[in-house]
Amino acid sequence: MEAKWCFLAKMALLVMLVVVVNGDEEVKTIVKIVKGKKVCDKGWECKGLSAYCCNQTISDFFQTYQFENLFSKRNTPVAHASGFWDYHSFITAAAEYQPHGFGTTGGKLMGQKEVAAFLGHVGSKTSCGYGVATGGPLAWGLCYNKEMSPSQTYCDDYYKYTYPCTPGVSYHGRGALPLYWNYNYGKTGEALKIDLLNHPEHIENNATLAFQAAMWKWMTPEKKHLPSAHDVFVGKWKPTKNDTLAKRVPGFGTTMNVLYGDQVCGKGDDESMNNIVSHYLYYLDLMGVGREEAGSHDVLSCAEQLPFNQAPASASSS
Repeated sequence: MEAKWCFLAKMALLVMLVVVVNGDEEVKTIVKIVKGKKVCDKGWECKGLSAYCCNQTISDFFQTYQFENLFSKRNTPVAHASGFWDYHSFITAAAEYQPHGFGTTGGKLMGQKEVAAFLGHVGSKTSCGYGVATGGPLAWGLCYNKEMSPSQTYCDDYYKYTYPCTPGVSYHGRGALPLYWNYNYGKTGEALKIDLLNHPEHIENNATLAFQAAMWKWMTPEKKHLPSAHDVFVGKWKPTKNDTLAKRVPGFGTTMNVLYGDQVCGKGDDESMNNIVSHYLYYLDLMGVGREEAGSHDVLSCAEQLPFNQAPASASSS
């Protein structure tokens, strides 16, 4: 009898810790107070006792059907990466960065907007959409996972002592925010603890890794004195006087400045810039947020912004 009651007590505890929702297991949130601050652990998706994990996680407000709506043409027969990208890969990659604030900074609205902003960049950089494409040109994000006809191997010999090129290896564009050049593969590989310098093809062979590389770029400042795209979007970055004079303000426009610099910013009504903005607005609408939440024109655009950095000739990421 005692053994039976012990078994029932253990089962009751298990039921308290695990909630079954729509057939999926959802781990009960662990809440602690550390140094006077509330921190949480939500299991696999937001693990590690972080203040950000006390907020809604991405799967709470962005689910499989929404991912399918955003990238509705990615698995068509004419898509170049058909069968590669999926929601599971996205959410698995995001789990690494949600404890650091990706999609978990602020309330639900800010989380939705950041996911739309990040995917707006991804969609525009991996699209094979064109003016009269079925479903419209914005429906073709995640069509590619690599550059189809590279014109060069993207080996910059300036980095031969830090990120030397591997003989016979090409460092052409691959991934969700395409990586170019040996030094970018080297830095990203170091961060993700995987040898991308010798094996850049890992990015085009693993969708989770491809999303992780893009999220690392979104969350990480290019240089110590610069903000990350995440910081400028969610409002963690405070512009200096020089930033204000350069017309750099928190919001979506400055994410383009962080990621691409003078390739798209400070050039007026640039087609590439407008394409990225259009994807962001389109995704906000499809996610049920609405483009009216995107902000004013000066927040959305970087047309008049001075770039944080002048991009070197070998920094193309288009």
